[in-house]
Amino acid sequence: MEELFSKVLQVNVRCRDCEERKSNIRVTIELQLTTSPVHKRDLLVRLTDDADPYFLFNLSISEEDFQSLKVQQGLLIDFASFPQKFIDLLNLCSSEQGSENPRFLLHLSCQSASLEGPANFSVVETNAFKHLNHLSLRLTQGSDKHVRDYLAACLSSLKVKQALETKLKKTEEDLSRQLSYAQQTLSEKTRELDKLRSEWTNQTSSLSSRHSNELQSEREKALELQSKLQQQTEQLRQELESSHRKSSQQLQSRLSELESSCRDLTERKYKNESAIRDLKIKLVGAEEECQRSKQQLLTLRRENSSLDAEVHEKERLVSQLQMRVAVLEQESKDKDLLMGRTKEVLEATQRQKETAEEAAEMKEMQIKKLESTVKSLSEELIKANGIIKKLQGEVRGLVGKIKMKNTVTVSQEKVLQETTGKLQNVEKDLQSTQQQLTNRDEQVCKLTEQLDATVQKLNESKEVLKTNENVISWLNKQLNEKLLTKKPEGSDNPASLPANAGLRAQFYPQSLKPVGTPMTVLTPASAEPRTVQSVGKHIGDAAGLDSKYFERRDDSIPVYGLPSNLLPKDLPQRTKPPVPSAYFSA
Repeated sequence: MEELFSKVLQVNVRCRDCEERKSNIRVTIELQLTTSPVHKRDLLVRLTDDADPYFLFNLSISEEDFQSLKVQQGLLIDFASFPQKFIDLLNLCSSEQGSENPRFLLHLSCQSASLEGPANFSVVETNAFKHLNHLSLRLTQGSDKHVRDYLAACLSSLKVKQALETKLKKTEEDLSRQLSYAQQTLSEKTRELDKLRSEWTNQTSSLSSRHSNELQSEREKALELQSKLQQQTEQLRQELESSHRKSSQQLQSRLSELESSCRDLTERKYKNESAIRDLKIKLVGAEEECQRSKQQLLTLRRENSSLDAEVHEKERLVSQLQMRVAVLEQESKDKDLLMGRTKEVLEATQRQKETAEEAAEMKEMQIKKLESTVKSLSEELIKANGIIKKLQGEVRGLVGKIKMKNTVTVSQEKVLQETTGKLQNVEKDLQSTQQQLTNRDEQVCKLTEQLDATVQKLNESKEVLKTNENVISWLNKQLNEKLLTKKPEGSDNPASLPANAGLRAQFYPQSLKPVGTPMTVLTPASAEPRTVQSVGKHIGDAAGLDSKYFERRDDSIPVYGLPSNLLPKDLPQRTKPPVPSAYFSA
């Protein structure tokens, strides 16, 4: 059992058919803990009257009861905080008991004429508008058993109080005895104090007389010492004044010297500032020259990139030329290739050769221009390096003179170092560009050599083609003559044609692909189609050639004396495997 609150409060009591009266009632709040069989907490509220021992009202609130009370009265707190909040309300009522218009009031109302049976104990807040009921508890009147228990508790508390009172009386008697004894000792001690004070006054008077004599003697000695010290201080003052005059004269002379040196230094400072301004102007000019050189370098790099692209195109053209030259060599070796294809390939190669030569001449002109620009840039960079070296020497001399005074020169040196570093980088870039140009020159030389070799091969192929043309023309002439001489015989008996007539057939390999448009050769025998048609029917048997040479092809070149539209169409074909070529796929 734990007692939380116990205080006498003023309560307004109301009974049926009775007037409202005020009475002092003790309100006690206790918290009871039960551990068996379940751990529970109960709040006990008791109302008693110290003047009437039979006045007793009790209320036990468990956690379950509090939940129903909370729902009924709209409380916003839990059971754990309910006791403290209830105690706070009671304290507010007790604090406003002495005021004329208390704000918080306690009401105890009963339905019976006398306080018997259940009663409502409520805490009410009053204002100008209405009475607010904060809490209302229904208390039950204590039964005989509860009253007996309460009276027994009161008796036990009274016995405890009586025991305490007897103990208090005994302690009071002991304390009174101790006080009387202490008063006696105090009177004795006061007498001893009086005696000691008289003795002390006598001793102090004798000691004061002694001390007065000693003080007079000490004062005389102090006066003598003071006179001696004054003489010594006067001598020291005179000596110090003389030394101070000498030192002031020396300081004045030194001041004049320092002023003159300050003037010289200020003049030097102005001269140095003017020199620094000139150096700044020179630095600005050097930086502008550096920027110009950078721009020129950028243009050179762009030109180099364009040159690289052109060189790549030239290499591609050269590789194409090499492939075509190889094709021409193979065609010149093969006796069955046609003249029209070789001529077209030669014309194409000549055109490409001319374009390559023009491109090579343009590249040489551009390379010469680049070399001239690089030389001019190198000369300008050498001049800039000389100027920068001179500027560095002048700046270093100035920095040696004004190290601790001017921090601006230090920053300028840093700027100069940065510019020199940039110029060195520019020189490195120029060297790299020069190396690239030399490499390009070497590549151009190699390409020219390759072009010369290809030109020689083309000349050789031209000679071979000329010989082939001569041979073919001679064969065509012989065929034409034989056809003209044996023309009447061919009209009567077509089987009497010579075996050499098979040379008028087409010559082309089965495995080769057409290179260009076919060439057609006109013959004087094309004016007589009737005779040629009769000859074409039996030309295969008379000449003894294979029928593949008489097949019609769109890319074929007709031989002198036979147009392409008069060749036999119904000749038997023989299946032969095509001859593979090293340069063309079947």
